[in-house]
Amino acid sequence: MNIIVLTIFPDVFKNFLTTSIIKNAIKKKTIKIRIVDFRTFSTEKHKKVDDYQYGGGPGMVLALQPIVAAIKKYKKKNSHIVLLSPQGTTFVQQKAQQLAKYEDLILIAGHYEGFDERISNYVDEIISIGDYILTGGEIPAMVIIEATTRLIDKSINKDSLECETFDNNLLDYPIYTKPINFQGYGVPDVLLSGNHSKIAGWRRQQQIDKTKKNRPDLFIKYNNSK
Repeated sequence: MNIIVLTIFPDVFKNFLTTSIIKNAIKKKTIKIRIVDFRTFSTEKHKKVDDYQYGGGPGMVLALQPIVAAIKKYKKKNSHIVLLSPQGTTFVQQKAQQLAKYEDLILIAGHYEGFDERISNYVDEIISIGDYILTGGEIPAMVIIEATTRLIDKSINKDSLECETFDNNLLDYPIYTKPINFQGYGVPDVLLSGNHSKIAGWRRQQQIDKTKKNRPDLFIKYNNSK
């Protein structure tokens, strides 16, 4: 997969690209990531990319010209263009699975008060990572890249993708490691039994119970999908 990130703060991604799964995926050539400063596409004096909003109001608005010029430069026939904004649909695991199928992905990270509304004419979809406000779209871009990359073949061990949180609308089951007893807190006996059938049944029930308690909204989806 080829990923292009359009941003005015490219340095934010330096450590991200050299760490953990992303670093390994780039090394394996599973993904290629290019961070593009769309400020360089501005035709304004001093490479200005924002301006006051029509009708008055607080904050500066990102102008169309530099972003659209950057899109035109890097867009391919099969590119899927995503605008990162709190006004978009919420990013969930199923969306990560969808994005992982694209060969070329362009992510647009905004800043300031937001985008000129007409940017919607140049993108395929708008995505939000949650119902809260961040200073810019750089962190959301990283979230989408990591969630998507780990689903691409050879990025990580396939066994790590089995029975993950949000599969089948359930949270993951509890997991434990050594020591068996830590300050009075023990490991459930069933996990020490060696009975794989009982362990599987216990884990499934734990998924259901944990989802019902911690994510009642997700539990409703689970019940409706049965």
